[in-house]
Amino acid sequence: MTTYQLKITGMSCEGCALKLQTGLEDLPGVRARVSYTEGLATVEASEEVPAERLIGQARADGYGASLVRETDEVPVRSPASGSVHIAIIGSGGGAFAAAIRAAEEGARVTMIEAGTVGGTCVNVGCVPSKITLRAAEIHHRRAHHPFHGIARDGGSVDRSALLAQIQFRVDELRQSKYEGILEDNPAVELLAGRAHFQDGATLAVHDASGQIRRLHPDRILIATGASPAIPPINGLADTPYWTSTEALFTDALPEHLVVIGGSFVALEIVQAYRRLGSEVTVLARSTLLSRDDPEIGVALQSALEAEGIRVLTHTTPHEVAHDTERFILTLDGEALMADRLLVATGRTPNTRALNLDAAGVETNPGGAIVVDNHLRTSAPNIYAVGDCTTMPQLVYVAAAAGTRAAINMTGGDSALDLSVVPAVVFTDPQVATVGLDEVQAERNGIDTDARRIDLEHVPRALANFDTHGFIKLVAERDTGRLIGAQIVAHNGGEMIQTAALAIRNRMTVRELANELFPYLTMAEGIKLCAQTFTKDVAKLSCCAG
Repeated sequence: MTTYQLKITGMSCEGCALKLQTGLEDLPGVRARVSYTEGLATVEASEEVPAERLIGQARADGYGASLVRETDEVPVRSPASGSVHIAIIGSGGGAFAAAIRAAEEGARVTMIEAGTVGGTCVNVGCVPSKITLRAAEIHHRRAHHPFHGIARDGGSVDRSALLAQIQFRVDELRQSKYEGILEDNPAVELLAGRAHFQDGATLAVHDASGQIRRLHPDRILIATGASPAIPPINGLADTPYWTSTEALFTDALPEHLVVIGGSFVALEIVQAYRRLGSEVTVLARSTLLSRDDPEIGVALQSALEAEGIRVLTHTTPHEVAHDTERFILTLDGEALMADRLLVATGRTPNTRALNLDAAGVETNPGGAIVVDNHLRTSAPNIYAVGDCTTMPQLVYVAAAAGTRAAINMTGGDSALDLSVVPAVVFTDPQVATVGLDEVQAERNGIDTDARRIDLEHVPRALANFDTHGFIKLVAERDTGRLIGAQIVAHNGGEMIQTAALAIRNRMTVRELANELFPYLTMAEGIKLCAQTFTKDVAKLSCCAG
């Protein structure tokens, strides 16, 4: 087998990458991985398939292609040298994954952090939000469970006690998973301060006292994350609005919370506050989760409204004011008042203060650092990972990228494959997605066949007396190969990896329908949905094979 790497032009989304990958793998003796983000195709081909034929296939599919390299074997990583010095700007999940792996490879690492060690996830993101969501769910279920003969009693919420528990777990995890690692790893030094580039090989680090320390490392990794984006609404900047950080760590529940935003951060907090006892109104500029399949937003809006949440779609305030006691939001034909306002309209990469131009590091118009599938930036010896890059803003993507960046910075050759990336929104029902939806696929020339099964046809959902949501599978029409899944279901996040693995292993929906799934589980719904491509599941027995 010969390994080729092709530079691909003309792709406009992940659907193009999937289309090209399918076209290449239709050639005999060919295995391919195509990355839309990096514009690269890595192809293993038998001797009967020369590079010219691969390029011709790509062009036949409508894309430009040129050979980057050709090797008889996949390159073998050379041993790392202990003299390699790597500077990492940031201390979140991607930074720590890189530091740990680089140290394992024999490098000396300097981690630079201006704030709290650990980054967003452990301190102000994943950990506190999931504790809050779980606590809110328990409180809600006590008063709203569906089972007869069991008393319903919502009780009261001691927000201060809950906040203390959240802070304890956050501190505990930061110590064990971040600070403790630094203490136990002599190869990694923590340098407190704010870094910026003086040129492509020099970092200036300003500490709290104003002292400047200059570093000249062999490699530099940027892992500075992202911060809440604040929309330019008239008057908003002059008010004491919340971001997600303040919302997660307040010691009192507001009587009425208004939330501007319709993405996952907004909706998770919206439902948590409602379940803890606040009146909640959400204002979405478009629809809920507008980047996903429209059916997802419709189903989730219905579930939120059933819990008493007011949802206003296609709504943006014209003006926001605060009179020392309450917020006043001016809408079309209405003045909306609340005692707290949360702004959750996305996140902006933390790159402006780095002086990236001095280092020759390219960013997109939004300030995100452009990286290839080896995490390389446009500047020699400078890499980047995490939310400050053009990659998906997911902590597990950042960590995987950090490990691979460390391998590459210490002499190795490791690519990050983002062709199959599952994602979860931790509302209830949860929203879990992977691969392409119908619109994404068909927009890019992939003829699809899709099936949806509502949870009223899933035995475990019936046994739970909770049939809110659906499972949807998207297949390539000609081959029947699974290319996408969208799930709206209680604990849907626990189900999505089944679909991700099926896509990764190029399974057809017929093969998925013939797999053995345990009964009664929610994951069995994926099998049932796969069966709907050829059968009417309403006419099957409970555990029909």
